[in-house]
This record gives sequence, C-alpha cells and structure tokens, in this order.
Amino acid sequence: MLAVKIIVGGLLLVVVFNLFKAMMVMFKGDQKVPMSTYIGRRLIATACIVILLLLAIATGIITPNPRPY
Repeated sequence: MLAVKIIVGGLLLVVVFNLFKAMMVMFKGDQKVPMSTYIGRRLIATACIVILLLLAIATGIITPNPRPY
C-alpha cells in the first residue's frame, strides 16, 4: 500500500512539473521544445495515475471510503 502511495505521489509531482514547464514555454515563446510535449507527458502521467488507482481498488490493495449515507 505504501508503494502505491509513493508511485501516485511521484506521478503527481511529474504532472505538476510538466505543467510548469509548459507554462514557461508558453510565456517565453521558446520554440526549442513545443509546449505540446509537456502537455502530452502530463496527460500520460494522469492516465497512469487513474489506471493505477483503478487497479489498486480492483485488486483490494486500497479501499475507497464507504458511502456517507
């Protein structure tokens, strides 16, 4: 369970890092690396987070909170 939390936390850091890198490219107008590269990396990392969480819930590694009602 701890490994899943570490992986998700690391992927969230990757998402935030790529978001800020894309922002810097957008503000500077730097054409060395297109902004879509960073946005694509962010999208892939987000998809990995969702898939990892769904697999962890399906296998019982993590359990979602019970219904509030």
